[in-house]
Amino acid sequence: MANKVLLHIGLPKTGTTYLQSILWGSQDELRDEGILLPGRGHRVHLWAALDVQGRKGLASRHRRAPGSWKRLVKQLGSWDGTGVVSHEFLSGASAKYASQAIADLAPAEVHVVVTARDALGMLTAGWQEYVKNGGTEPVSAMGDRRSGPGSEFSWRTWDLRGVLRRWTPDLPPERVHILPLPVGGEPDQHWRNFAEIIGATRDYPIPERPANPSLGVVQVELLRRVNAHLGDFHSALDRGRWIRGYLAEEMLSMQEREPLGLDPAAVAECRERADRAVEFVRRRGFHVVGDLDSLKVPDAVPDRRACDTVADVELIDASGRLVADMLADVRARVRGGAPDGLTAAGRRHQS
Repeated sequence: MANKVLLHIGLPKTGTTYLQSILWGSQDELRDEGILLPGRGHRVHLWAALDVQGRKGLASRHRRAPGSWKRLVKQLGSWDGTGVVSHEFLSGASAKYASQAIADLAPAEVHVVVTARDALGMLTAGWQEYVKNGGTEPVSAMGDRRSGPGSEFSWRTWDLRGVLRRWTPDLPPERVHILPLPVGGEPDQHWRNFAEIIGATRDYPIPERPANPSLGVVQVELLRRVNAHLGDFHSALDRGRWIRGYLAEEMLSMQEREPLGLDPAAVAECRERADRAVEFVRRRGFHVVGDLDSLKVPDAVPDRRACDTVADVELIDASGRLVADMLADVRARVRGGAPDGLTAAGRRHQS
């Protein structure tokens, strides 16, 4: 068995895609450093994260999805260095399944790595990701879903304190690492902090632009309403490729956007959750790399619009631009050339 295994369990929307893109783009180089990223790609860790939770119906994703966690454990069992498993959906595991996952890795020294951000940013980014994956419920409907499909888009995975309470009872505090998203500083600071924890010392290629571009308040509300009419776009492939990938991140993300905000009651709830999380981390004495206080919601937050303030005329205008951009894209694809109707931002997202 690997002598040390680091489980990077999320949280969602905390730079996980950025970190994972570096990991998977450097799998061979990491191996040369004695760090094994088991499996043959990102989706294997996704399947394993769902498998850890005892999710049913994994075969509908892929015939090899069932049993993914056991296969990763077996691969780690024949490794003599450090192992890393990384997927944000691991954060949704119950205390029972989290404890079992840690036990499965014995006798390795298991560490849990949690990348984190303030609860207000978590809710706005997490709900937007939910909509980008086909969701139709307003942000006010996002609660504490206990388990099962959709629970990864709720406070079950967004609430730092709740995730830590489920994952850490069996671990000494020095094996629990909290990495707040850096505020300012060097562009690659988040990776540097993560690399320090996993023991990666080489210079690894860093993505030139961030993954998962955000949508504006008008655009995410438009997408939420479009989702209600998408009929049979229910499979993971359809959600990832067409709703999230094409409609949201290629088309809508190119529009000028105004940041999403929340109503005062939601901001107050986020502030309370953030304060509880920071107090819990301090009380338990977990290892923190970065500024723990950056996980708090400031007393004064930017004045941003909530989705329920979006007017129909704004949705009509955004819809018109969306149809025009999609038509230009279809024409370009038929011609086999560059999408001449797209902005420079749009062309960037297509590259």
